Formats: sequence, C-alpha cells, structure tokens
Amino acid sequence: MTQSAESLFEQGIEQYKAGAEASELIPVFKEVCDLAPKSSPALTCLAWLYLLEEKPKSALKAAQKAVKLSPQDPQGRVNLALALLETGKKGVREHIDEALQVMMLSSDLKEEVQKNVEEGLSRKPDWVNLKRIHKWLFES
Repeated sequence: MTQSAESLFEQGIEQYKAGAEASELIPVFKEVCDLAPKSSPALTCLAWLYLLEEKPKSALKAAQKAVKLSPQDPQGRVNLALALLETGKKGVREHIDEALQVMMLSSDLKEEVQKNVEEGLSRKPDWVNLKRIHKWLFES
C-alpha cells in the first residue's frame, strides 16, 4: 500500500473501532481500494462493511477479490462465505473449510476471526447467517 493509502486504512480501522457506522466508512475503504487495488486487507474490510450495510452483492465482489489476492486469509474466506450465504450462492462450505484449516494452524488468526465475528454480532445481533458461520467455526 502507498503511504497515503496506508494512513487512510489505519484511520478507517480506528474509526471502526471507535464505533463509526459502516455507511460512513464505506467511502473511506473504497478510496483505499482505489489507491491500493491489490490490498487484500482493504478489500476484506470493504466486504465486511458492505455486509454490515446489507449490500451482499457489493460484498461478494470485494470478498472475491480479497480471497483471490490472499487465499490464506481466514477473515477474507469468512467474508466470502457470508456474502455467498447472503446472496444465496453456492460454495460456502469450501471457504468455511479453508478458514478452519488456517485457524487450526494459527491460534492468533483464530482469535482475530472469532473477535471479528462476535463484534459483527454485537453490531447486528439478529444476523442469522453470521450466527450460522459462528456455529460452524467455533461450536463444532
């Protein structure tokens, strides 16, 4: 990422952690993705924000790009699986299995994904598909 993209990315993450609404942050992360189109973390964040805003088609596109750029990132896989569920498309199990494999190898990544999923449920407590993914990843 270029320096300006990196600083914008960090600002966006801080705003998210501070409780900013996803709708406010989508333009920030779209700009980061424009500045750094091969940034898997930025695309992963953008996909997550689209999911929070109930824009699954946009989330699917961003998540597919993120996974293509970084296939070993479990959060990217989770976002892609969630976008597939939200759009009624097939292929969910493959991405859940990939995420599980990586998380078995790294407790840090597992902890990060679990924290992100739980944070998503705190923002949207009735998110049925995220509850399903939480069950598959952490209650099996």
